[in-house]
Amino acid sequence: MAMLKKFESKSARVKGISFHPTRPWVLASLHSGVIQLWDYRMCVMLDKFDEHDGPVRGICFHLQQPIFVSGGDDYKIKVWNYKQRRCIFTLLGHLDYIRTTFFHNKYPWIISASDDQTVRIWNWQSRSSIAILTGHNHYVMCAQFHPSEDLVASASLDQTVRIWDISGLRKKNVSPGAGSDVGRGRSGGAAGQADLFGQPDVVVKHVLEGHDRGVNWVSFHPTMPILVSGADDRQVKMWRYNESKAWEVDSCRGHYNNVSSVLFHPKAELILSNSEDKSIRVWDMQKRTCLHTFRHDNDRFWVLSAHPTLNMFAAGHDNGMIVFKIERERPASCVHDNLVFYVKDRQLRRLDIANNKDVALIQLRGNKLTQSYYSLHYNPAENAFLLITRAVNAENSTYDMYRVSKSSSDGASAEQPEGRRSPGIAAVWVARNRFAVLDKNQQITIRDLSNKENRKIDQNSTVDDIFYAGTGLLLLKNAEGLQLLDVQQKRVIAAVKVAKVKYVIWSRNMEYAALISKHTLTLISRKLEMLCSVQESTRVKSGAWEDGGVFLYTTSNHIKYALVAGDSGIIRTLDVPVYILAIRGERLYCLNREAAPVEVPIDPTEYRFKLALINRRYDEVLNMVRSANMVGQSIIAYLQKKGYPEVALHFVKDDKTRFGLALECGNLDAALEAAKKLDDKAVWEALGEAALMQGNHQMVEMSYQRTKDFQKLAFLYVITGNMEKLQKMMKIAQIRKVGDIVF
Repeated sequence: MAMLKKFESKSARVKGISFHPTRPWVLASLHSGVIQLWDYRMCVMLDKFDEHDGPVRGICFHLQQPIFVSGGDDYKIKVWNYKQRRCIFTLLGHLDYIRTTFFHNKYPWIISASDDQTVRIWNWQSRSSIAILTGHNHYVMCAQFHPSEDLVASASLDQTVRIWDISGLRKKNVSPGAGSDVGRGRSGGAAGQADLFGQPDVVVKHVLEGHDRGVNWVSFHPTMPILVSGADDRQVKMWRYNESKAWEVDSCRGHYNNVSSVLFHPKAELILSNSEDKSIRVWDMQKRTCLHTFRHDNDRFWVLSAHPTLNMFAAGHDNGMIVFKIERERPASCVHDNLVFYVKDRQLRRLDIANNKDVALIQLRGNKLTQSYYSLHYNPAENAFLLITRAVNAENSTYDMYRVSKSSSDGASAEQPEGRRSPGIAAVWVARNRFAVLDKNQQITIRDLSNKENRKIDQNSTVDDIFYAGTGLLLLKNAEGLQLLDVQQKRVIAAVKVAKVKYVIWSRNMEYAALISKHTLTLISRKLEMLCSVQESTRVKSGAWEDGGVFLYTTSNHIKYALVAGDSGIIRTLDVPVYILAIRGERLYCLNREAAPVEVPIDPTEYRFKLALINRRYDEVLNMVRSANMVGQSIIAYLQKKGYPEVALHFVKDDKTRFGLALECGNLDAALEAAKKLDDKAVWEALGEAALMQGNHQMVEMSYQRTKDFQKLAFLYVITGNMEKLQKMMKIAQIRKVGDIVF
């Protein structure tokens, strides 16, 4: 398990965080009174909102509407419209600092917790308070709606957690079958208190006592009747409840300062907590043990938030916030011809691209801490697989080797063969019956299929990783870059300086390789000569080669291409990241983050056009020009830049651009056609000059006539020996008394 930081901001202390449900945005409310809106994918601040007087502790995006709510130490709850970039209204009523503010998932309600010892529920459509929950006798630090039931949980410094039943409030305020259409005229009056001779709208269902100090946070489990709370007694407690009672399940001990925030992992049986002890801890829900601790040396943590749909978390600390994941979401996969092998749900699966047949090959053995496999390598000669599990601590990294029988290969049944597990940071095939292993001491050993060590390869420099480079060859990664090692001769035969390479992807004929770093893509030749480098603002995720030296790759939000000749461009945008496996015609075969195969249609016209130009296949180029809809300034600029103005001419309809391109490629007929339409003196002068260079004196004559440059025209008649026109021109000059023609 590792903390994979996706974004980090530096600011004043972050007291509140909220993810946008669909866009890659996160709101951070600061102790300085500012609310920041960040795009965590592009790592840029989109906006900031500064109307609160004093720290802002509560912040929450609405799930559907373009609004968010904030609550601050100025006793005000503000509802903002981020499209209009302004506060649309303020809710007043609390008498002390507001600690948290959250929207209801379904109804137009806001819940707020305050140091005035109350929890309030507001209707943001009628802009009024509809319930006041009294009962705590100290500051209420947190209050949240249940994701799907009519329940509220609140945590207070009075050392208790309270569960409230709000079904009466729903019946009173929500018309039947109206969903979020609320009776807007109803102000609520003294809602929360008992109606005359009636039932109160909100009642305390359970009071949970067990913490020895004030409780700072409480969260509901998304689907189970469980709560989790964090307190100043440094404990994280789990509680279970039903209709009649609630009880403490267990405590998670490990933090050594106040626990400031705690929540359930939305998709796994994990609890995340953070604390003023400068750490974020991940707990196993079943065993109640700490699986991992992520430390921040100088910053106390104050708040923790989970993305509503993605495996993404954010934590606010003294000097900003971090957006992170705790597990890799890239599925381990590899491709051999038309076969795609990938890992899903502890199964090794095979997808045949030719017929879309997807079968489970074998059941994989579990590994500690439910870590996902880092990479997968296939040996077609022996039908054997290497699966690598990489831990934060290199000593805990392992590789498994599986040999799959013929019956499993046919997809008969997903059997569970005995996999050999051994320690190692990386393992790749170097021959049909040999593979190389990089061990925790950064030594390379060659092993056979029985996993016995064959020999060691000593290296002068430290090796951080190894990559496949063909039979008998290895790519070694070090601080400088990559080295190509001949395994038999035990010597380095080539090197390239590309830092921090994470993945190496070879073309089918092994002529080219793509080196993927965090924000850089580098294309190299077989001899490790650098061909092309592309810098990206977002992370490069995956890629695959198409024949002819085209590499297609994905970033967080685009599918792009790069040519070994140095050109690159965008093919299409992506809603969610995908991992490319193979390219077949106009379709990409990919895996999504759930390890499900997906086909993505693409338009390859642009990069195939550029490739045809580079390879001088002009018949193909002209065919594409005539048939494809490729008009665009970028294509025209590209053709001009690359020295193909005659091809660009086919695309252009603008006369001025056509004239420039026609002159550039020496097409005087096209230039004359454009010049007649433009009928500009400078245009005719340029045409005359170009025609003179080509010796087309008829066109030169026309140009001089249009510009009335009689001196040049006379000179033209002299050198071409056209005495008849010269005499005619002299007569015209005498009539018009033009005496400046010098012979």
